[in-house]
Amino acid sequence: MDSNKDEAERCMELAELYLREKKYEEAEKFVRKAQKLYPTKEAEDVLAKVIMMSKQNQKSESEPTVRKRQAAPKESIYTQACSDYTKEQLEHVKRIKKCKDYYEILGVSKDATDSEIKKTYKKLALQLHPDKNKAPGAAEAFKAIGNAVAILTDVEKRKQYDMYGPEEERMQSAQTHQNHSHNYTRGFETDITAEELFSMFFGGGFPQQEFYMRRSGRWARQQDVQAQHTHSQQANGYTTFFQMLPVLLLILLTMMSSFFISDPAYSLHSNAKYSVLRTTRGLKVPYYVKENFHTEYQGSLQRLEISVEEEYLIKLRHDCFREKNYKETLMWKARNFGDQDLFTKAKNVETPSCKKVEAMRGA
Repeated sequence: MDSNKDEAERCMELAELYLREKKYEEAEKFVRKAQKLYPTKEAEDVLAKVIMMSKQNQKSESEPTVRKRQAAPKESIYTQACSDYTKEQLEHVKRIKKCKDYYEILGVSKDATDSEIKKTYKKLALQLHPDKNKAPGAAEAFKAIGNAVAILTDVEKRKQYDMYGPEEERMQSAQTHQNHSHNYTRGFETDITAEELFSMFFGGGFPQQEFYMRRSGRWARQQDVQAQHTHSQQANGYTTFFQMLPVLLLILLTMMSSFFISDPAYSLHSNAKYSVLRTTRGLKVPYYVKENFHTEYQGSLQRLEISVEEEYLIKLRHDCFREKNYKETLMWKARNFGDQDLFTKAKNVETPSCKKVEAMRGA
C-alpha cells in the first residue's frame, strides 16, 4: 500500500504538469490512475477540476484535434517516469523499508568491519541509486543506506549507536506522525548527504550513467556533467579538495603568467581592489579586474577567460547540487511524515543556480 501511495503521488505530479500545459486528456488519465492506486480527497477534487476545464476547452476550441495530438510522443516518456522499474528493484526498496536498524539495512552483522560495510554499501548503492532505480521509495531507501554507512564507518558514532540502540526515546514523538514506514534516521543522522557519500565511494556520479533532464519542455539526454571531475574514491575529507583542484591550478597558472602580479588577475565579485567590470567572450560571464589590468597584465586573455568561465560554472554546479539536494530532502521528509503542507512547500522551492546552468548550457 505504501508503494501505491508513492506512485500515486508521482502520477499526481505528472497530472499537474499536463494541466499547466492545458493537456486535459493526459491530465485526467494520470489523475484517474492516482485515484485508483491510492484514493484521496485531493485527487478527487483535481479530477473534478480537470473534467470541468476539459469541457470548457472543448467548447471554445476551434482548431482541429490534430494539434492536440502532436504532444502524444511525450506520453510514453511521462509514463516511464510513473512506472519504469522492475519487480526486483521494487523488492530491494521494500526490504529496506522493513528494516529496523542500520545493520539490517546494510545486511551485515554487528561485528562487520569497515571494509565489509563499505563493500556491501557499494553493492546496494548501485541497486538503489535514483538514477537507476525508479521504483517508489527508492530515493528514501538510497538515503537510508547512505545514513547507515556514514554512521557505522564512523568510530565514535558507531560506538554511540551500539550503546543506545536503534530505538532512541526521542524518536517516539516523530514515530507517531507516520504509520506507513520506518524512520531510517533513528536519532542518528549524519552531516553528509546520500549523494555526497555516493560521490565519495564512486568518484562522482553514477558509473557510466546517463540520465534524462527536463529542459524547455523537452526531455534532453546527456552525460553526467561531473564525469570530468573524477579524482578520488577515498571516503574522507580530501574529496572536496580534489574536486576544487582544477580551479586552484587554473588560478595558479593565471597568477604565474606575469612576474609583476602577485594577486589573482580577476575576481568574480566586485570590491575595492577589483572594480573594473569585464565579460568573457564565450559564455558572457561577468568578472572584475584591477584598474591597471590593461597595462599590467601580460598573460593570455583567452586563457584567463577560460579560467573565469570554468570557475563560474563549477561554483554554479555546486550551488545547483545544494539547491536540488535541499529540495529533495524536504520532499522526502514530507512524504515520510505525511505532511502535505511541507510537500507543497518543497515542490515550490526554487533552484536558481540550476536554471543558470541550463541557460548557459543552451547558449
